[in-house]
Amino acid sequence: MDLYEVMRITHAVREFTDEPLPDDTLYRILDNARFAPSGGNRQGTHITVVRDAHTRQRLAELSVPGARRYIAQLVVGENPWNPVHPSSVASAVIDNTDPPDVFIDSVIQAPVVLVVSVDLEVVAAFDQNLDRIGLVSGASVYPLVWNILLGARNEGYGGNLTSMAIPQEAQVRQLLGLPDTHALAALVPLGKPTRQLTKLRRRTVEEFVTHEHFDGAPFTRPTRDR
Repeated sequence: MDLYEVMRITHAVREFTDEPLPDDTLYRILDNARFAPSGGNRQGTHITVVRDAHTRQRLAELSVPGARRYIAQLVVGENPWNPVHPSSVASAVIDNTDPPDVFIDSVIQAPVVLVVSVDLEVVAAFDQNLDRIGLVSGASVYPLVWNILLGARNEGYGGNLTSMAIPQEAQVRQLLGLPDTHALAALVPLGKPTRQLTKLRRRTVEEFVTHEHFDGAPFTRPTRDR
């Protein structure tokens, strides 16, 4: 499959058939995904492959509190888990909000869940002293995650990157024996999709790319002489 085609049709898969994802296919996906760049080429990411149904069930349960807040904020028009604007939703409301099954079921239904963590002892967090939430350390892990999703799509499978369980990092750490220096970065359920999308909608280049300045002119498609 052409690289650009894979980039254009790789979507978030949250519903899976009962078809297994064989170890040889998963190994091939990971073997190719590992060439993703990381900060300083330190390659501090670790992936725990979880197939056990009881462990996946527990990971799904640990995703519920994050999903409750996400949905409760959506209902009142807030951007969920936004680091700039604090939520106005009361804790009691969040606790009594039932998230849609789709937010949780993918972790249960997928034949395999990859638990992705990154060793904070080897990342270069250049933004650690800025007065905002840190982002730079993600460069050491998320290119690998995206390569995994591209590879899965190329193999006829699919998955999604979910961070709902991250607020419960301590319990995930205990469940899987993650070292204290490792931060939970993502859960990635993988499996055979109930349907594969072949066309996605995204903002155009002109809508989010500008020349020279944040408020500069849109970067437009070059015209060619005929």
